[in-house]
Amino acid sequence: MPAAPAPSPFAAWRAWLDRRPALLLIFTTLVWGSNVVAARLAVGQVSPMMLTTARWSVACLALWLVARRQVVAAWPLLRPRWRYLTAMGVAGFTGFNALYYTAAHHTSAVNLAIIQGVVPVLVLLGAAAVFRLRVSALQALGVALTLAGVTVVAARGQWAVLRALDLNVGDVGVLAASVLYAGYTLGLRAKPAVSPLAFFAAVAGIAALASLPLLAWEAAAGDFFWPTARGWWIIVYVGLLPSFVSQITYIRAVELIGPARAGVFYNLTPVFGPALAVLLLGEPLRPYHALGLAMVLGGIAVAERRGARPAGA
Repeated sequence: MPAAPAPSPFAAWRAWLDRRPALLLIFTTLVWGSNVVAARLAVGQVSPMMLTTARWSVACLALWLVARRQVVAAWPLLRPRWRYLTAMGVAGFTGFNALYYTAAHHTSAVNLAIIQGVVPVLVLLGAAAVFRLRVSALQALGVALTLAGVTVVAARGQWAVLRALDLNVGDVGVLAASVLYAGYTLGLRAKPAVSPLAFFAAVAGIAALASLPLLAWEAAAGDFFWPTARGWWIIVYVGLLPSFVSQITYIRAVELIGPARAGVFYNLTPVFGPALAVLLLGEPLRPYHALGLAMVLGGIAVAERRGARPAGA
């Protein structure tokens, strides 16, 4: 009887990672955190709308290689939901990235990362407004603490800035982007009954198409320029790592331990982002950054507690 073939190195590596879902999630959030560094490095190297379009184009090419059969199999369920898929792609991917990469021209990577950390709290607020989710007093306290932390960062720790509403346009832009991504997250409740990879591929394809009018607008406004050599490397990085590989690892981790446990790891993103900005970009971490980050993370931790609600709620 012939011996069974030895497992491939890739299969062995995947089996090793499957036994360590926490490593998958730490890697995922580290890559997400690195996106703030890429956004700042892109300034002067590739224009914001070009980066948005190219990011999703690269991701779509990668997805075509690994997910095309799943998309074809899921097409009968995806096609009737084209309006929903369009809204998800435009808001969660195209709109978010266009605002995010534009904001990076006006604010620091540290600010980008900390303010983006408000997403879980915005999701909670949206769930309360749209789905009538009951918010406990403890969760309301967490929401208030997180929003106060974002305010501290946006106001640069100065009451006079807040009183005069002299906010950085980049900080406002990333906050608007976070609102869009929170809406995308809430919209996932209505996702078609297809595999996560097929759904992601469909939405990424729409995002690439939806970014083309923004690219045309950028060119007409005279703000478009061809990426530099470094700009092309940034495009490849954000197209493959934050847009593709990290999504695959996150989907796999959710399959292994469930969305509730996996979602907690999202809170590492506003930790990794500022740390990478300080280490790789040499950006200063000022006292108001530290205070704002502590308030954001503390607020998220409090808001994610279920308070005194019944276990089955």
